[in-house]
Amino acid sequence: MHMRTTVWAGVIGACTAVAALAGAAGTASAQELSEKSIRTFMDYAWSLTPQQFSKQDGTVIVIDKKKPQDVMVPIDVAREVIRVGRLSAHAQICGLPDHQVINHRSLMKREEDKNSWSDQQLVYINQLHLTTVMLLTGRIRVVEKEGDKEVVVDDGKGSQKTCTEEERGKVRDTIMAYVQAGPNFKVNVAPVAGTTPPAAGGAAAKAAPPAAAAAAAPAPKAAAPAATGSTTVPKSN
Repeated sequence: MHMRTTVWAGVIGACTAVAALAGAAGTASAQELSEKSIRTFMDYAWSLTPQQFSKQDGTVIVIDKKKPQDVMVPIDVAREVIRVGRLSAHAQICGLPDHQVINHRSLMKREEDKNSWSDQQLVYINQLHLTTVMLLTGRIRVVEKEGDKEVVVDDGKGSQKTCTEEERGKVRDTIMAYVQAGPNFKVNVAPVAGTTPPAAGGAAAKAAPPAAAAAAAPAPKAAAPAATGSTTVPKSN
């Protein structure tokens, strides 16, 4: 059957709960989402995953939209991607574009280094992260049309949200802790007014960005889904 309004309402409630930036920066925040909510995020991300994805080197990754089971990742992985996506969203809201970039890159580097995912799955992971950011920053609306749910991507800037300096600092510190605990890559972060620029993660090895992250826009704010307008959400099982 089609996803019911109550499912989407549950997701909105979860997003509203984590929109309090200080609480959302906590490591346990993603665990507050139910399995049903996680799967709803996953379904919306799948509906916005393109059929083809071009990497910077010109390689084209083809996504078989008829076989989501071959592309979508396990729910525990999706939960972590959504958690990191929340941090990226809060970095965007707090005006921390460089931290948003390195948060996304660290996530993709971690997943690529697992050597567990196909190119198609890396594209999906990237899309799930982007969808989470767009949900929390108001770039996605969900409308009901003829009994179906449709994901509508707004071309505008989404809802205007702000955060306090205290919240901004918490988001910044949480992202830097996440990045520095992960695999090494060159970190370039512009200094934030009134703070000391953070040191590069680990030895700051000159590792190239992961394939999927490099092919995507450097930050979710600049990235775009496969198509604008509306996309019908797939049926839930």
